[in-house]
Amino acid sequence: MDKANSSVVSEFVLLGLCSSQKLQLFYFVFFSMLYMVIVLGNLLIILTVTFDTSLHSPMYFLLGNLSFIDICQASFATPKMIADFLSEHKTISFSGCIAQIFFIHLFTGGEMVLLVSMAYDRYVAICKPLYYVIIMSRRTCTVLVTISWAVGLVHTLSQLSFTVNLPFCGPNVVDSFFCDLPRVTKLACLDSNIIEILIVVNSGVLSLSTFSLLVSSYTIILVTVLLKSSAATAKAFSTLASHIAVVILFFGPCIFIYVWPFTIYPVDKLLGIFYTVFTPILNPIIYTLRNRDMKAAIRKIVNYYLRSRILSEMSLVVRASLH
Repeated sequence: MDKANSSVVSEFVLLGLCSSQKLQLFYFVFFSMLYMVIVLGNLLIILTVTFDTSLHSPMYFLLGNLSFIDICQASFATPKMIADFLSEHKTISFSGCIAQIFFIHLFTGGEMVLLVSMAYDRYVAICKPLYYVIIMSRRTCTVLVTISWAVGLVHTLSQLSFTVNLPFCGPNVVDSFFCDLPRVTKLACLDSNIIEILIVVNSGVLSLSTFSLLVSSYTIILVTVLLKSSAATAKAFSTLASHIAVVILFFGPCIFIYVWPFTIYPVDKLLGIFYTVFTPILNPIIYTLRNRDMKAAIRKIVNYYLRSRILSEMSLVVRASLH
């Protein structure tokens, strides 16, 4: 790379969500609690799906992987955002900024494809129930999860290929709480119109293609469900409602921001918060509250943990009394 294209910016300044000290203290407590709920809630789902044999099915295997991606997605920027609420100078190194861009596109791209895999699982279960065990084998599920990570990796590497060599020679203030690609690209010291178009095409193709596949899949599933008996319809609608709610909550902000990313709107910060914090916290709530099997399994694990803890404490008391 020649000197004209070399970057002289060593760090970026993040303006965060607001400048009010009182609000920042409130946000620190609020988002700290949300982040704890995200990690603990999704971790509980992963542990439940892993250790409860009654949940060793393709749907719950994919759900466990979704929870893992949600933890990752909430962790790429949220801890730094929380720490910045207590910091007067909110800065991030150039390499740290590139890392944030890498991880957000890896996790969001992977989650998009994983949601398509979950829709395919429901399609096979409802439209081809006799072949479900054959089609949705353990090998198939592993391949689907691997594909989701592979697509996310290809997506993020292609985005970085447009961004990492951009020259940043002066402006370094990012009006966000993390290194949002559209805002960072606008700081480059060149006419980035072609780069902007390539980034839009990359994000737009992935977002709109996966969203179109999801809409098509759920349309077919809903039509099939409506033609079945009322009992089957009620059970299927209960499961589908959870999936459709997650799809809408996840894809809405992503499509708004990354299909038209270079028109910066004031609401972009709120949407960024939504898909980095609120979507990962809503996923476990939606899937557990509307799923009897999951609720029963979580109850069983919690009761087992509490019973083990009580027995352990009782044994300690007995030993102490004997001495």
